[in-house]
Amino acid sequence: MDKKDMKSWNQKELEAFLLELGEKSFRAKQIYSWLHVKHIDSFEEMTNISQKLKEKLVNTCKLTILKKIEVQCSNIDGTRKYLFELEDGNMIESVWMHYKHGNSVCISSQVGCRMGCRFCASTLDGLLRNLTPAEMLDQIYQIQKDIGERVSHVVVMGMGEPLDNYENLLKFIQLLSDEKGLNISQRNITVSTCGIVPNMRQLAKEKLQITLALSLHAPSQKKRLLLMPVANKYEIHQVIDACNYYFVQTGRRITFEYSLIGGVNDCEEDARQLAKLLQGMNCHINLIPINPVKERDFKQSQSQTILDFKNKLEKYGINVTIRREMGRDIDGACGQLRKRFSER
Repeated sequence: MDKKDMKSWNQKELEAFLLELGEKSFRAKQIYSWLHVKHIDSFEEMTNISQKLKEKLVNTCKLTILKKIEVQCSNIDGTRKYLFELEDGNMIESVWMHYKHGNSVCISSQVGCRMGCRFCASTLDGLLRNLTPAEMLDQIYQIQKDIGERVSHVVVMGMGEPLDNYENLLKFIQLLSDEKGLNISQRNITVSTCGIVPNMRQLAKEKLQITLALSLHAPSQKKRLLLMPVANKYEIHQVIDACNYYFVQTGRRITFEYSLIGGVNDCEEDARQLAKLLQGMNCHINLIPINPVKERDFKQSQSQTILDFKNKLEKYGINVTIRREMGRDIDGACGQLRKRFSER
């Protein structure tokens, strides 16, 4: 019998399950707190639960606990990159970063990725499977235990395409922002996508208050096709229309991620086309000096080129920042640590 993934349930679902077991409904609140506030590692730690109920839970449910395999710590800024092992032996990555506004964690949503972006290490071995809500949550829980502090911001921008794991992503957001659990404000949650248009529009209808970040990386359809296979299915203007729709439905400003690649998408004409594409939108652009990946030929733009690109966008009236590079000395690019570990 497959055991049930109880850490992926909300409190109402947990309550319904316990009633099926012949237990009192108030037990759901107790167990939910053990799972999502106290972050226990075993059923035995539930001290206000009877031994008989613990045995029932052991026989019918599993407790999703990620195993910490490796932690890399940056000597530059203290950023920590985690390699976690899942129950089935697959590996995923997470990153902890400390900012003035608090502790931020970047989590994975899939094992691998099938989007095939040309500059990304996560997609080199394709997609193996989706992560469950519990596996997404436990990345944060385990990192909180490791650093001994609360996480205040979460970015779903690690391995995988979050909107390719849509239902589990929604459940994860619900659990993460639940006031009875970790209670992270939806405004402190960012979800990245390479541009799966139907799911972007569906997400807009959910009326969540999360930030949607679009991995754009090109100012035109022609260049986007060179970098991102998803552009073969969803033309760049369809993606921008979906971003506008998201803003109309939620009132949340869109963030555009733009990785600067030397000699590919960083010239003055690229800046002009990008400004024209986003003209009139309530948006913000994150310019990302690309983290070189040894399996790819792309190189990071020169520092002056990056600064010139930013200045040109600002002259066109675009809100833009250069993302501070974090963890450059510790396999910083998404998917690198997992790839190195598998090679070893």
